[in-house]
Amino acid sequence: MTGFSSRVEQVSISGIREVFEAAGEDAINLGLGQPDFPTPDHAKQAAVEAIESGESDAYTSNKGTLELREAIAAKHARDNDLDVDPENVIATAGGSEALHIALEAHVDQGQEVLFPDPGFVSYEALTHLAGGEPVPVELRADLTMDPADVEAAITDDTAAFVVNSPANPTGAVQSTEDMREFARIADEHDLLCISDEVYGRIVFEGEHRSPLEFAESDNVVVVDACSKTYSMTGWRLGWVTGSHERIERMLRVHQYCQACASAPSQYAAEAALSGPQDPVEEMVAAFEERRDVVLDGLEDMGLDVPTPQGAFYAMPRVPDGWVDEVIDRGVVVVPGEAFGENGAGHARISYATDMETLKEALAIMGEATAAVR
Repeated sequence: MTGFSSRVEQVSISGIREVFEAAGEDAINLGLGQPDFPTPDHAKQAAVEAIESGESDAYTSNKGTLELREAIAAKHARDNDLDVDPENVIATAGGSEALHIALEAHVDQGQEVLFPDPGFVSYEALTHLAGGEPVPVELRADLTMDPADVEAAITDDTAAFVVNSPANPTGAVQSTEDMREFARIADEHDLLCISDEVYGRIVFEGEHRSPLEFAESDNVVVVDACSKTYSMTGWRLGWVTGSHERIERMLRVHQYCQACASAPSQYAAEAALSGPQDPVEEMVAAFEERRDVVLDGLEDMGLDVPTPQGAFYAMPRVPDGWVDEVIDRGVVVVPGEAFGENGAGHARISYATDMETLKEALAIMGEATAAVR
């Protein structure tokens, strides 16, 4: 048979998927990175109406409908105090495609991309697929990324660095000063900063700020999505925004690999972004309540866990054998090394499930903790 590209041979199936497949059918799943809330009714209805009227039957503009891009611009003005031109937005097949086209458009063969470790699994894989060299940056003790460490890792071969706040898998939220520093680094070193802000609305303490607010050049692009904020993971609707020149290059990649985002999803996303935000506020309040229960439970077990200030993950430091013991007892958690070498000795726990199930899982984790000590 013919061979395969060196790029794809450097990428393996996600360690998260491997854990899911190994777990029993009746296991409690605390490994899933998606909200357990329904998509808001007004978003679903907008898609239904678009389908029934025939509005979603045809291709949209490569960038997405103007109405959606205007809703995205309004969202950034409302939530981030950013002035975004709707012409400088591309609607994508989820935040994953937005990350993909950002890297493809900016990374040449052999160029380096810096990213947090532990961090979202796609950063390393998509860098490989773009022909780049992934460079992990170890996190602070509180699981935030230190701008000084990013700056120290820059070489003549560095093309870009990724910032993720609130973060997957850690739940950490970068400070305003950190974000200001990331913007400075992008400006002064003439590097692209890719700011992954998919969890930007799910914040419990502190506040989410974007490096785009502080940048004096066009060296910041923002990736965002409806997936987590509006519980729309299956709708696959994200976006990327940046300068006209950067959007034009990313559009060249997008138009050939995707043409346009799903039209029904675009109508649903427009409604989600423009309509009542009460479902988001209710979901965030529920996640904060669950977080507090999870933190108390893990600390009662004697585990060290940095307090997550956003998203819906906790990442405790765990004893050897803990993850296997927990999974064997019927609770799915993800080993920290699935998110990078520096994740070893941790586990990612998603609390995107109901409170009763969380309490049952915590009781099982407590038994597992006692068993491995």
